[in-house]
Amino acid sequence: MGRDTGPVEKRSRREGVELELKGARLLEGKGAMERRPYPPGQHGRRRQRPSEYATRLREKQKAKRFYGLRERQFRGAYERAGGGAQLLRALELRLDNVVYRLGFATTRAQARQFVSHGHIRVNGRRVDLPSAQMKQGDVVSLKPDSRVEPLVREATELVGRVPPWLLADHDELWGSVERLPEHDDIGAPVDEKLIVEFYAK
Repeated sequence: MGRDTGPVEKRSRREGVELELKGARLLEGKGAMERRPYPPGQHGRRRQRPSEYATRLREKQKAKRFYGLRERQFRGAYERAGGGAQLLRALELRLDNVVYRLGFATTRAQARQFVSHGHIRVNGRRVDLPSAQMKQGDVVSLKPDSRVEPLVREATELVGRVPPWLLADHDELWGSVERLPEHDDIGAPVDEKLIVEFYAK
């Protein structure tokens, strides 16, 4: 099954939290969760008591959509991380997420496109794999004279703050991984324990 190309803000409404899928709209206070904070569809306003399975499924779906992964990609990331304790750290250290967290893109989808189209350098070398894992000390920069530089500069003006585990220079358009993210640094609206319980069923 291909990537979901439907309205992205419906995904935030379905999960009940802001998934940061529309960067500029979110920063302008026009996010879907602010206007319609209930699930989409004709039964969206109904109060339902979810089962334990539904609660775990929704948590897994929330994490998957937050980081913009497909089912097989997410399952692979979970297995490579060895379970839930390191899952969020592994997802945060993906190159596309690091580009987004540095403020070089307004959404993770835009960051993924910048990477896959070859506009991003890691330690001076082209890396076009969005899932590439960054390590402490890695330097991420924009390709010199890249066509997307105006978009990147526009994104840096919109960014709020860069996480403490990253260092960003928005004038020269480079950033580095200063240290590995701790659990409190991540800030994803996800309970990884429920994801572990989902896959342990």
